Amino acid sequence: MKIIAMIPARFNASRFPGKLMKDLAGKPVILRTYESALQTKLFDEVYVVTDSDVIYDLIVDAGGKAIKSLKEHDCGSDRIAEAVENLDVDVVVNVQGDEPFIDAVSLEKLITVFHEDAAQQIDLASLKVKMEAAEDIENPNNVKVITDQNNFAIYFSRSVIPYHRDQTLKVTYFKHKGVYAFRKNALMDFYNTPMTPLEAAEKIEAIRYLEVGKKIKMIETSVESIGIDTPEDLEKAKKLF
Repeated sequence: MKIIAMIPARFNASRFPGKLMKDLAGKPVILRTYESALQTKLFDEVYVVTDSDVIYDLIVDAGGKAIKSLKEHDCGSDRIAEAVENLDVDVVVNVQGDEPFIDAVSLEKLITVFHEDAAQQIDLASLKVKMEAAEDIENPNNVKVITDQNNFAIYFSRSVIPYHRDQTLKVTYFKHKGVYAFRKNALMDFYNTPMTPLEAAEKIEAIRYLEVGKKIKMIETSVESIGIDTPEDLEKAKKLF
């Protein structure tokens, strides 16, 4: 089984333009992320896929592997799908370009899902993390996920799900972390399917997979990602380094 990592790297992030090229302890953020992915030794190959000549040249000049997007894309899955369409791979792991502190333990859990799925019934694996604070649960920027008893995703939403009607019962809430491992065929099916109605309403790409019948195995992790979404996040990351 050939497993690769793809790091989508869009230059003009809306909240923090050019963040992937900002300096982080002597190297740009995207290069730090690329090197961290390599250092996990979990992947047969690691690529950065980008719409930017600057990012492409940076990775290639550093001896890395990069792919230039030929089309405009609205989400990371589409950008990755275009890049892997002609590659001979079995499983593709989406590593976030703005998260240089890679959680290798959680990524290994995602990969293990496919090694243990001999019948190839699982199309995707993704991560969820428990939420307890009401402000986190009610925040529409935190995508919530509910699963069945075998930890397959039932639905994702920006709304509070499940609705806690019976207050005598304990309810556990989970946030969806946007880290995916895909079988290549599931990813290509996504790429070749127009945006679905619920996906369009919620603006959550994972819903498209559910709407077209894909099975998503959710893996619980206790590790919160450390992403760089703002200049303040970058300063925190510099202190961590």
